[in-house]
Amino acid sequence: MTTLSDGLHIFVKRDCPTCELVVPVLEQLRSANGTVQVITQDDPAFPDGMVDVTDDTELNLSWHNDVETVPTVVLVKDGVEVERTVGWDRPSWEAVTGVGELGPELPDQRPGCGSLSVDPSNADALKVRFGGSVLHSRRVEIAALEDEIEALYDRGWSDGLPLVPPTEARVMRMLEGTTRDPQDIVAVIPPDLVETTVEKIAINTVMAGCKPEYLPVVLAAIEAACTDEFNMHGLLCTTMGVGPIIIVNGPIRREIGMNSGMNVFGQGNRANSTIGRALQLTVRNVGGGRPGEVDRAAHGQPGKVGLCFPEDEEGSPWESMAVERGFSPESSTVTLFAGEAPRIIVDQASRSPESLTALLAQGLMATVSPRAVMFNDAILVLTPEHMARYRDAGWSKARFRQELNRCLTVSGASITRGVDGIEAGLPPGFEEKQLSKFNPDGGLLIAHAGGPAGLFSSVIGGWLNGTMGSMPVTREIMR
Repeated sequence: MTTLSDGLHIFVKRDCPTCELVVPVLEQLRSANGTVQVITQDDPAFPDGMVDVTDDTELNLSWHNDVETVPTVVLVKDGVEVERTVGWDRPSWEAVTGVGELGPELPDQRPGCGSLSVDPSNADALKVRFGGSVLHSRRVEIAALEDEIEALYDRGWSDGLPLVPPTEARVMRMLEGTTRDPQDIVAVIPPDLVETTVEKIAINTVMAGCKPEYLPVVLAAIEAACTDEFNMHGLLCTTMGVGPIIIVNGPIRREIGMNSGMNVFGQGNRANSTIGRALQLTVRNVGGGRPGEVDRAAHGQPGKVGLCFPEDEEGSPWESMAVERGFSPESSTVTLFAGEAPRIIVDQASRSPESLTALLAQGLMATVSPRAVMFNDAILVLTPEHMARYRDAGWSKARFRQELNRCLTVSGASITRGVDGIEAGLPPGFEEKQLSKFNPDGGLLIAHAGGPAGLFSSVIGGWLNGTMGSMPVTREIMR
């Protein structure tokens, strides 16, 4: 039975001082109105000595009747709830029950306690038990003597780190992070070109350790990764140790508590650490992109577990990466970049923007190879102390780009094959040309992030760019 019959129904539990307080009122109501049904959540013997108490320790009645607080008084007429009051409030109880002078010895009012049916330790399991599952994925039974963590390793689902077991309750809770239907197709995941649903992504997002509010970011990242422009399939197959780097912009960064400051590329922040991992687990477990199989990276890098960071927009005098790429500051976005691990560029001496720019350019010239020009993109991440040189001098982002591009121009004669005894380089025919390290039209992305102290910036080198490789892709995050 899940519906309440006509009459008065009062939900209580022993582990609630207010419920203990109103026991005399329950007895008073029983005497005045014989149809009062007392429903107890935690102890069938409570209230002590009262007969015909309904045992709701399974919380069936409480869950189906949306009881959030005890005591709760519900009046039902003709099969329909007509009135309700929660906690202890004498005038409200008298109005709902129709009985006057209740509990004259009690205080006029006392707040109630949380219902066991909404207790965080019970809510997810009750939703699965009573609400019905919306999940379509295959259930995998774990034997009684199996360790859940080890079982996930044994089935080949892990990236090498422990996973959170994706129980039905956890996956359903994860799905509450988005308004999208669980069976919506989000993308076709390479390399096996498998259509993946919101539900399948939620399962891997649980295993990665994400919170439900991170799910929209993961969904947008997967949409971006599975575009022809980003070329996730090619990124998997290359022997170069690059992977999908996720940069988050917009209000959602702060809403979900991302770290754009100290240790921005490192450990310590749950959102930073798990969002990129959720993307990689989905590619692995749904799309079949496993290391040693289609993933042929010669070295790989720790960032291939998942590298995600937000830009420090509030601390920057310049427009954000997303705004520069055509999005509004009010939009939340992810930008995916096919990149290697971050590499530090140190300059603790420059006090002028001109000097710092020249030094940064020298560091950027070494990206991938000092003799590779126009073939690879990169991300330059300026820290606050380096950014201060440009803020103090009043430089705009456009001026910085102009000066940096000038410093990143190199003579073809200096990087031709055989020069300085190095066989790598440009083929003959480029000796008289002046060449840019990066494509001036968007080949170098610029972001601002990092701790307030430290005269270091970082560069994330890219894979082969353009239609033969990967192009950065930005997607708006939809809830």
